[in-house]
Parts: sequence; structure tokens; C-alpha cells
Amino acid sequence: MDATIVPKMQKHYPVLLKEIISVISPQHGGTFIDCTFGQGGYTKKILDFKNTNVIALDRDNESEKIAAQLKENFEDRFIFKNIKFSQLSNLKLKNENIRGVVFDLGYSYTQIKDPQKGLSFDANGKLNMKLGLNSYSAEDAINKLDEKELEKIFKFFGDEKEAKYISRNIIKERSKNKIDTQSLVEIIDKSKKRKNFKVHNATKVFQALRIFVNKEVSELINGLINATKVLKKGGVIGVVTFHSLEDKIVKYFFKSLSENKSVSRYSPVVKQADTLFNLIHKKPIIPSEEEVSENPSSRSAKFRYAIKKTDFYNFDTDIKEQFRNYIEIENYGDKL
Repeated sequence: MDATIVPKMQKHYPVLLKEIISVISPQHGGTFIDCTFGQGGYTKKILDFKNTNVIALDRDNESEKIAAQLKENFEDRFIFKNIKFSQLSNLKLKNENIRGVVFDLGYSYTQIKDPQKGLSFDANGKLNMKLGLNSYSAEDAINKLDEKELEKIFKFFGDEKEAKYISRNIIKERSKNKIDTQSLVEIIDKSKKRKNFKVHNATKVFQALRIFVNKEVSELINGLINATKVLKKGGVIGVVTFHSLEDKIVKYFFKSLSENKSVSRYSPVVKQADTLFNLIHKKPIIPSEEEVSENPSSRSAKFRYAIKKTDFYNFDTDIKEQFRNYIEIENYGDKL
């Protein structure tokens, strides 16, 4: 889930850049965290403003090359770390003046087109899908997990209606041959009863595998929790999502921490804790028609943000319990 998806264009377009800059207000200075550095679109724009510093993170070590170039121009104002954003708490930022934390959960053009990463169903060869700092690949999952586990991955992470038939046919095929990218695409094509001529048959299964291999649900949840901890009062946490599961997680996290829970009138009267976030917009900000025209891949982007109301570090949230089912599915990877 790193940097913006631009599958048909080689130019990099940081999605919703104007809107994000307007929300995080770098013109007032401070330190900002770019949790998905990618090709550096957000970071470069933030550093255009004086009195700003950026701490950039990315699990993909390919981003280090771009970061090194940027470091030459902003040696004292820019730091890059090749870590997952779930590891944000390892940076010891509790006492730093963090004014904004930004996540862009898409994939870059270079990631999609890199045959070594094996993210695309148009690629040849091994099923990889590792974005960096991974323990296992999509090839491991497809060739080692059982039928029920594969079915759940496709169903819950890809919303694939024919997950049962696809997983069953994968088990049959892998008893004869090891499955690679092209053979998986063929299995999906043969398994699909209903053809969608607007969307490639393999889209949902490949999305599901990318989420599973990179543990994107638990990564996002832990990233949100740790970003909230280090943010200072009045600081902004903003997230650009590209599919419904990501958006559901972000929406729940912001909403649950910005409203008091309803209490039964029969319950004992207790003082409820003050809300932690202020939500200016309940609905997500989406790209303009002009942006979608220039970068069609931005059409599915949604930007949500919240403002931290008071200084605190530790806090309670039930988000892991809320999405426990998805986390348990991700944990199938522990045996690979």
C-alpha cells in the first residue's frame, strides 16, 4: 500500500496533492511524516515550504534511491527510513512537534510494472507481490495454504464472489504443477462463471493476494494507532485509500474516536471520556473531474482526515477487535 496507483502512465501523480496540502497546512512550519514516501510527491511539496521538516518512511527499498537525491537538497530537513509504517513507534517521536501524518495507500507505476515484484496479472514468472520487509510471497500462499484459507483470502480481501471455485481449482492444479502468475490467471479465467468485460477477471484475486502478502489490514491499523500517538494537539492525520476495505478501516477509526459512544438509558451514569479527534468532513474528499481526467487512476481515491483535539500518547481503541476477522485471515501467513 505504498504511493499512488498510476498503471497506464509513467509520469508520477501524487493523488489529491492540493487538497492534502490545504489540510495539513505546511506553510505554518513543523515536522511532517510521509508514511508512504514512494516517489516523494507529498514530501517534495511539503519541503517547498520554509520551516518544515519531513520524516519519510517506505517499506520498499527502491524508494531509497529517490530519497537519497532529495537528501542532497534538504540535508538538514529530510530523513528517510526504510521501515513499515506500522513501526512508526520505533522512531521515538513522542516529544517531537509532529504537525501532520500522511498515508497514500496506493501503488506506484514503477511497483506495478516491476516484474520482480510480480504485482500485476500482466507479468510473467513468479508470484511475488512483496512490497518489502516481507516474510512470504504470493507464490508461498498459493502453493501452500489449504483450500478454505485461500477461499477466505479471496472472499474477504478481494470481495471475489467465486472464491470457492477458484480456490478449489488452485488445489487441483497445484497437485500437478507449481502455480505461477500466468497459470493463476488461467485458473481464474476458467473458474469464473460470470465474465466482466470491464474489469480483468484476475483483478480481485490479485488484490486479495497483495493485501494478504503485505498484511495490509494490520499494517494500516497499527499505522493509524501509532501515527495518532505521535501527533501533537491540532495536528492532522490524513489517509488516501483506494479500495473499500481500506476506507472502511480509516472511516471507523476516525469516527470511533471522534464521537461519544451511545449509552443505554438503563446503564449507570458515568462520565464519558472526551473525544480524541475532530472531524471537519464526515464524507471523504474525492478527486476533481480535472484530476481524474489527467490521472484516471485517481478516480477511486478517497481522502479522509482528522484533527487531534488534545495532547495524549496512549489511548484506547477497539479497532483491532472490530476487524479481528481480517487480522485472523492475515495470520494464516504465520505458518508459511
